[in-house]
Amino acid sequence: MSAPARAHLPGPTRRSLLAGVAALGTLGAAGCSRVATASDTSGGDLLDRLRSAGVVRLGIAGEVPFGYIDRNGELTGEAPELAEAVFRRLGVDRVQPVPTEFGSLIPGLNSQQFDVVAAGMYVTPERCEQVIFADPDYQMPDAFVVPKGNPMGLRDYEDALAKRARIATGTGYAQIEHAVEAGYRRDDLLIVPDQVAGLNAVEAGRVDFFTATAVTSRLVVRTSRTTEATAAFTPVVGGRPRLAGGAFAFRPTETRLRDAFNEELHRLKRSGEVFRILSRFGFTRTEMTELTAEELCGG
Repeated sequence: MSAPARAHLPGPTRRSLLAGVAALGTLGAAGCSRVATASDTSGGDLLDRLRSAGVVRLGIAGEVPFGYIDRNGELTGEAPELAEAVFRRLGVDRVQPVPTEFGSLIPGLNSQQFDVVAAGMYVTPERCEQVIFADPDYQMPDAFVVPKGNPMGLRDYEDALAKRARIATGTGYAQIEHAVEAGYRRDDLLIVPDQVAGLNAVEAGRVDFFTATAVTSRLVVRTSRTTEATAAFTPVVGGRPRLAGGAFAFRPTETRLRDAFNEELHRLKRSGEVFRILSRFGFTRTEMTELTAEELCGG
């Protein structure tokens, strides 16, 4: 990822991710092998090992705009670009992508297939039982992809349910929980691989709307003449509005790395660099955040 990040339109999907990685060429046998189990050192020793190796392996899920391989075979997205900036300050000069399905990110992290999840992952109490998170680098409401003109006038999940609107969302998306909380049955949800498949489902009339993060919805409709994104809204979870936050995830043993990452992340927030990086991928100032992982984990 030597070139500066550029503004990106929705392009590669999870299905095209492996082809993109192949274009990167062999990344080195040492980088692809599993790392040794963390020692008994308090807080873990991964940070020292990453500094020694000069490279950190990032788990990504091929999701625009969070972390993906672009049409030129380059690793990009808000999380990899931000990870590069933070890890450079930590003395680790290179980032290396390890692509996987979104649902395999946490298992892959904990089985040491990569060092950090860099996929814009929402911080939830359930995930906090499996990994430790840095503080969020963004906060995000939901939005719908609907036919042009929003003929059903859909505004949020409760409204969509009342109008019996047919729904689609992505594999492993937090929006599954948001829709179920509003009263949709899981069997009512059409689960598709990614945002492009969701867009196609709306365009083909298979569903009335596709739900995703607001930034994902905004980006995926840019190249569509027949769909649009609704106004963003905050979903209700557990009877209260829940504004989600996306963050980097680490193995529970690696608190030293997580804390060092957090310290540099907050410096970059104060300098405005986090917004400068994320704005290139469609994020707005209102989506910057001071939420903490502790708040979102329920601590």
